[in-house]
Amino acid sequence: MEIRKTTMADLDSALDLYAKARQFMKEHGNPTQWGDHHPPKEQIIDDIQKGQSYLCIENEQPLGIFFFSMGPEPDYAQIWDGEWLNDRPYGVMHRVASPGIRKGTASFCVNWCFKESGGNLRIDTHQDNLPMQNMLKKNGFLYCGIIHIRNGEERIAFQKARAAL
Repeated sequence: MEIRKTTMADLDSALDLYAKARQFMKEHGNPTQWGDHHPPKEQIIDDIQKGQSYLCIENEQPLGIFFFSMGPEPDYAQIWDGEWLNDRPYGVMHRVASPGIRKGTASFCVNWCFKESGGNLRIDTHQDNLPMQNMLKKNGFLYCGIIHIRNGEERIAFQKARAAL
C-alpha cells in the first residue's frame, strides 16, 4: 500500500469510497455519524484543492481516503472530561474512509499520518463508531476526552504522541 495526494481526477473514486464507508458504518451500528451525505462533494473537492486529501492505494486500486493537515484544529481548542496528551504541534486526521476493501488499510493510513505529523496526531470519532475506536486503540491512540464539532455534536477525542525529545 502507498499514500498519495488525491487529485481531481480521483473525484469519482473518492465519492465511491465515502459511499462505501457510509454503508459500512450503517452495517456496523453507526448510521448517524455520516448519514447519507457526509462528507458532501463540495467538502471533498475543497480538501483536494487544498492538498489535504489523501488516497491509500495498492496496484492502482483506491482502498481508503482521508483528510490530513497539521493543526491547530479549532474543534480541538476545548476538551471536556479529559485533556490532550500534550500541547506540542500536532497533525489532524479527519474523514477517514476505509470501507473494508483490504484489511489493515485504516491502520496503514493512521500510521502514515502519525509519521507525517512528527509523532503527534489527534483524531476524533463518533461514540457509535466502534470499529474506528478499536482500530485507534490497537494502533496506540489514547482516549483524551470529548470535543464538540462545529455543529455542536460531541465526538470522542484520541491522540497518539511520541515521547518529547
